[in-house]
Amino acid sequence: MADRAAHSNIPGKGTGTVTVTVTGIAPSGLLVAGVDEVGRGPLAGPVVTAAVILDPADVPAGLADSKTLSAARREVLFGEITRRALAVSMASASAASIDAANIRAATLAAMARSVRGLAMSPDLVLVDGRDVIAVPMRCHAIIRGDASEPAIAAASIIAKVLRDRMMARLSEAFPAYGFADHAGYGTEAHRAAILAHGPCPHHRFSFAPVKGRWLRP
Repeated sequence: MADRAAHSNIPGKGTGTVTVTVTGIAPSGLLVAGVDEVGRGPLAGPVVTAAVILDPADVPAGLADSKTLSAARREVLFGEITRRALAVSMASASAASIDAANIRAATLAAMARSVRGLAMSPDLVLVDGRDVIAVPMRCHAIIRGDASEPAIAAASIIAKVLRDRMMARLSEAFPAYGFADHAGYGTEAHRAAILAHGPCPHHRFSFAPVKGRWLRP
C-alpha cells in the first residue's frame, strides 16, 4: 500500500488529532473495521453510518465508493457484504438528534456506535474523512478512504443502501416531499415542496431553508 497522509488517534496518547504518514496501514493478522457515513448533506432524514470487518480471505469483488455504483450494483454488493463479512454493524442519528447537536457531532457519535455494535472488536478502525472517532482501539481517518480501503468502501455501501431504504419508507409516510426520488437532498423539487407544505418532523430544522423559518414542534 502506498504511503499517504492520514489522521490518527492512539489510545493512551491524549485526545488530540495528529497527522502521520501511514505505511501498510493494516498489518497482516489484524482485524480491521472500515467505517463510513451517508447523509451528512441532505435537508431531511437521518445520517446513517456503518462499520464492516471484511474477511481477508473472502473479500467481495467490485467494492468501491458507493457514490460511484448504480443502485442495482449496490444492492448486489450489500448482499455479498452481509453474507461474507466477519461483522457488520450500523447506526444512525435522526434529524432531531442532528438539530440537537450538529451534523458533525451527530455523525461522529453514530460512527462510534456502529463500531461498538460490531459482533467482534477490531484491532484497527479506518474512518472515511478527516475525523477520528471516540473508540478505544487505534483509529485512522483517511480522506477519500472509500476509494482506497475495501473495508471503508464496504461500509459506504451498507450505509447507502440502508439509508435509501429508510428514505423510501419515509416517502410512503410523507408523499408530498418525494423522498424516494432525492433521498432528502436539496433538489429544486424538494425545496419547493418544503415551501408549499412546510417541513415534516424528519426535516432538519437546523438546515436552510427550514432554519429560521420554522421551529421544530
